[in-house]
Amino acid sequence: MRKFELHAVAALLLGLHGSAPAQASAAGAWPAKPVRIVVSLTPGSATDILARTVSERLSTQLGQPVIVENRPGASTTIGAAAVAKAEPDGYTILATSSAHTVAPFLYSSLAYDTARDLAGVTPLANLPTVLVVPPSKFRSLRDLVAAAQAKPGSINFGSAAASTQLNAERFRRSARIEAVHIPFKGAPEALTEVMAGRIDFYFSPIAPALPLLREGKVVALAVGSSKRASILPDLPTTLEAGFPDSDYNFWVGLLVPAKAPRELIDRLHRSTTAALQVPEVRERIARLGAEPMTMTPEQFDALIREELRANAVLVKAAGITAN
Repeated sequence: MRKFELHAVAALLLGLHGSAPAQASAAGAWPAKPVRIVVSLTPGSATDILARTVSERLSTQLGQPVIVENRPGASTTIGAAAVAKAEPDGYTILATSSAHTVAPFLYSSLAYDTARDLAGVTPLANLPTVLVVPPSKFRSLRDLVAAAQAKPGSINFGSAAASTQLNAERFRRSARIEAVHIPFKGAPEALTEVMAGRIDFYFSPIAPALPLLREGKVVALAVGSSKRASILPDLPTTLEAGFPDSDYNFWVGLLVPAKAPRELIDRLHRSTTAALQVPEVRERIARLGAEPMTMTPEQFDALIREELRANAVLVKAAGITAN
């Protein structure tokens, strides 16, 4: 991993979005034209599906078309840079994931400042991860840990993004096991290798894993998030299994350029929250295995700030690099 100095991390955190000067005339007229949501991940990803699901109802709430544009690449930073540099007028919105708070520590320089140039609007949902293993390989989480401890470095784990690697690293460090990291481009590739038995475990976003779990092609040992998943209510978390600080919450949310007027951010937050309450939207989100995640813009900013602090330490300690 490229080195970064602690004072740079401190500067990153100190700059997190504060109240922008009021621009009542601009905010009052907004939106007077189509609004664009830039998705920082690929089409078909959970982030993309959530953004498109919400955009349909958000268009009704705002009275203007809401256009979704995918700008994936470089651990979400390409899309984030496009929005960070956009006019802070509410017409360009970023839909991204918790990888947003990992990216600053994967790259020595970015075209934007994660904390200073983007402001939280609202999370759309939390997507629980699930620790999956090949069928008939491990009977339980303790069985997996025992096998790893018996022969350090003999097992491996997959990742499909920095966030899924962080989930595995948090578990690995809590369980005090050694494991070889194998990166993949996406969840489908990682899950294929788990099915084939070439990958020993993988913290998968729950949506792509569900069909394989139902067909018995992979086996779930635990939920990697802080709470049980409502779609798999009988599956315990890694925390419940006795591994403290092993959880990782994978969220998807909306952000805007930090200089956007507070009135505009608040209105966008209210409109998005209303869209998320529509029964059809709630049903589609539930089918992804996603969980509601209600926060004010201020609370969302605080979550981002806390994750930046935690990830600065973990990324360096685990030697995580950009894949």
